[in-house]
Amino acid sequence: MRYYPSAGGDFDQKTPIKSQKNNRNMATLKAISMRLKSVKNIQKITQSMKMVSAAKYTRAERDLKAARPYGEGAVQFYDRAEVAAPEDEPKQLYIAMTSDRGLCGAVHTGVSKVIRTRLNEPGAENIKVICVGDKSRAILQRLYNKHIISVANEIGRLPPTFLDASEIAGAILNSGYEFGSGKIVYNKFKSVVSYEQSDLPLFSQKAVESAPKLATYDSLDADVIQSYMEFSLSSMLFYALKEGACSEQSSRMTAMDNASKNAGEMIEKLTLTFNRTRQAVITRELIEIISGAAALD
Repeated sequence: MRYYPSAGGDFDQKTPIKSQKNNRNMATLKAISMRLKSVKNIQKITQSMKMVSAAKYTRAERDLKAARPYGEGAVQFYDRAEVAAPEDEPKQLYIAMTSDRGLCGAVHTGVSKVIRTRLNEPGAENIKVICVGDKSRAILQRLYNKHIISVANEIGRLPPTFLDASEIAGAILNSGYEFGSGKIVYNKFKSVVSYEQSDLPLFSQKAVESAPKLATYDSLDADVIQSYMEFSLSSMLFYALKEGACSEQSSRMTAMDNASKNAGEMIEKLTLTFNRTRQAVITRELIEIISGAAALD
């Protein structure tokens, strides 16, 4: 049996090679065991989040059906009156409808990508952005911070209400930014496993007043149009919030389901590695015992 000197160079304090190998094997087993325990805990969390998201998704889908007339009614008014962006007002406003919460796939990055693409096109110097939710702000502020004029927080923790949409609309109208047109960019829910980025039009009061077919609606003076513009903006924001909430919950449910499956596969691999390593340690110890007994004979 060979011996090696200790760290201090003293050959009187010797450490057997077999002891070092056993220590390394025990350290490997401990590391695998800790990793296995960690992955199992993560799987429990992802499974719990999937169940919570499934319950929230059911409510969000039910609320979305009741909120759709708000957004569709506002858009139909602009279509029937043939409202268009004024040519003498190039300023535009984009509203990114996201939330403060993550772990839901590419829901927030999809909305931010649409706005980021528009900001890279010609005429982007006339565009300002309002971020609804911290996720869009975190994505856009690094390169496009000068375009962001306002951020709405505390979005996504609770189901959105019309009061939330009214507060956001009030902040937009009181921001001091005079725009001619714009878009509300949001995630449109299609199915439990599918959604797509869509947008709703925004127009200024001047654009509505100059619409060619506004005369179709009787008794519309400036005060009535202003009141309707405030209600219309709140309605569209409320609809976009509901669409985004439903898309977010369905995407989070799918993401947590995939994460749970991946954790299960990792647990199987770690368990197999742990058993093989433990078997190797036991086999090596048995060989050493048998070899020692044979040497004594």
